[in-house]
Amino acid sequence: MSHSATIGAEAHAAPRSKARNLSLDRARTFLTLVVLLHHAVIPYTYFGHTDPASWAGFDIVVLATDSFFMAMFFFLSGLFTWPGIARKAPSVFLSNRLLRLGLPFAIAAFTVIPLAYYAIALRHDPGLSFTAFWWKTITVGPWPSGPIWFVWVLLAFDLTASLLYRVSAHLVDPVNRVSLRGFEQPVVFWLLLVVITTIAYVPALLYFGGSTWFEFGPFSVQASRIPLYFAYFFIGVSVGAANFDRGILSADGQLPKQRWLWVLATLIPYCLMWVMIYIKREILGNPDPQPHWYQAIYGTFFVLFSGSILLAILAFFLDQKSPRPNLLDRMQADAYGIFLVHYPIALWIQYGLFDYSWPAIVKATIGFVLTVISSWGLTAALRKIPGASHVL
Repeated sequence: MSHSATIGAEAHAAPRSKARNLSLDRARTFLTLVVLLHHAVIPYTYFGHTDPASWAGFDIVVLATDSFFMAMFFFLSGLFTWPGIARKAPSVFLSNRLLRLGLPFAIAAFTVIPLAYYAIALRHDPGLSFTAFWWKTITVGPWPSGPIWFVWVLLAFDLTASLLYRVSAHLVDPVNRVSLRGFEQPVVFWLLLVVITTIAYVPALLYFGGSTWFEFGPFSVQASRIPLYFAYFFIGVSVGAANFDRGILSADGQLPKQRWLWVLATLIPYCLMWVMIYIKREILGNPDPQPHWYQAIYGTFFVLFSGSILLAILAFFLDQKSPRPNLLDRMQADAYGIFLVHYPIALWIQYGLFDYSWPAIVKATIGFVLTVISSWGLTAALRKIPGASHVL
């Protein structure tokens, strides 16, 4: 049997029951905390801040997080998609995804998101009632989705993957083979990742620009990043399709051994992104729209950074071989719920801190810690509701 046929056969076969991948669970929970950190510091950034207090150091954090964390979420979400599709009938897979993604999105769109943005609306109209704000949001709009846009986009990607699987289970074979080479040569996989994501992202960035969003009711997504996110998702699907433990994500491969080299590979494009930002602000005078040559160069550095930090983070978690539970392990079962419920908590904490003349670092620290604790506690309580644990 050929190598390609072997991959396809393994992808079709029902996977054996095995323990969860501790490294990937920790990486996913870590990313959830990064999301909470991102939302905790955004109001206190030096450029574009919404609070009287600000600190330029938070711009460094926000540029880094915004440039990789959602793409990495899509990559991790894709890893177990192909085997999941293979072992389930289409109707079962669809109902499972609708329960896990569609239902939480619908509930959050009508509850979590209005609660979050009501805190912002009160700043402009202190006498506005929540009932009036909620009704205007769902009938007239705007009806922003906040961070839960990720959920409906992931649902769309899962359904697309299911259709592609019905076309041919071998569509993922080429990338899967490169993943296997990544066991010994992670740079080969990185090159593939960078090439695919550059092709996916840079033309879309040139066409749509960086600030255009597709919006329809609560369904919104940044236009230029849709192809980028699908590329990360599909590459994740391909990596996880077969021979998972013998590819780029093997704890025994070269990636975890080269983790500090990947940190260096991450810092170089990140610094170059800041060089481009300086050129835009100080030399070009913040032009709107930005020149295409500028967007092309910045977009290239963006995908280089995204691909490098993806492998750097995974390398460190793959290197953690201790089975002893840590904080990330304790949070793992609640991580999805924390992601879903944290946004109104974060915004209302920021609303409460707004009038205090405290340093930005103090406000952001208080906001982050309280958001983590409150979101975790609320999720743990919600998961005690009968049936909720199947969704959260």
